[in-house]
Amino acid sequence: MTEPKNGITYAEAGVDIDAGNALVERIKPAAKSTQRSGVMSGLGGFGGLFDLKAAGFTDPVLVAATDGVGTKLRIAIDTGNVDGVGIDLVAMCVNDLVCQGAEPLFFLDYFATGKLELDQAARIIEGIAKGCKASGCALIGGETAEMPGMYPAGDFDLAGFSVGAMERGTELPAGIAEGQVLLGLASDGVHSNGFSLVRKIVELSGLGWDDACPWDADTTLGAALLTPTRLYVTSVLEAIRAGGVRGLAHITGGGLTENLPRVLPQGLGCAVNLDAWTLPPVFRWLVDNGGMDQAELLKTFNAGIGMVIVVDADAVDTLVPLLQAAGETVCTLGQVVAGAGEVTYSGTLV
Repeated sequence: MTEPKNGITYAEAGVDIDAGNALVERIKPAAKSTQRSGVMSGLGGFGGLFDLKAAGFTDPVLVAATDGVGTKLRIAIDTGNVDGVGIDLVAMCVNDLVCQGAEPLFFLDYFATGKLELDQAARIIEGIAKGCKASGCALIGGETAEMPGMYPAGDFDLAGFSVGAMERGTELPAGIAEGQVLLGLASDGVHSNGFSLVRKIVELSGLGWDDACPWDADTTLGAALLTPTRLYVTSVLEAIRAGGVRGLAHITGGGLTENLPRVLPQGLGCAVNLDAWTLPPVFRWLVDNGGMDQAELLKTFNAGIGMVIVVDADAVDTLVPLLQAAGETVCTLGQVVAGAGEVTYSGTLV
């Protein structure tokens, strides 16, 4: 009689279902903290339910956005400072939604790793919940994928998906015209774009992530570069509801040069005065150590402006103090002009 072969378990193949279950239990309080009107189910089901009527919408149009964090994750992994990248993930999605005039409603995340490390994963997802809560957006589900052999030890990847809504007829951009004003909202740093170039410049500088930050002696270089992407949702929604907002541009990859034209109808351009704001120290350091010219800076990084709002000229005096009271640093960048969908610059930033 042939002896039966020894069986092999899923855990021995590298996937620990018990660890996944433990993660779900640990993050339930964080997800619960993001609850808002419209949420119909908690974590653990096969899908997340959301009731638009209960959220207060009468005739809604849905808007969806998906994004990741990019190679900023490499710095988070190498330093072990993973607490803020979940905020980055949420911000990259919900800041895009609000540009359409939509209120973010719910968020789902995808976390993939070679071997699930409970504490690391929980800190990341708790960061996602923090970003959701700050944006009035419910974390209603997600996927944790443990995939042995796909990622080196300690590595992971993140993706996110968010859905928002607005009442029909309130979509943005709308009614953008020559003479309207560009209001710039300050960024909190590099945010989540251009990090392949950031990492190359750091490499050329000879500094390590744990070295003192050249522009802020109170922190390390790695920690400074990991400053999370700013969440503009609550302040921008307040401005939209006040009236006079015609369009918004989230300044991500491509910078002002590539993102401003995305909101312009045919026959219009943007004139931006680079003397309207001061280049933040992180970008000054990147420019100096990377030998970047001004054009490269403006089409790669946000250069200190994370969101641009196109507003009616007669709404400026109302909206600027409103945005400032909501915590934003605001400057008048320029205006909408006749043109061929391009951004023209005056003044000097670098």
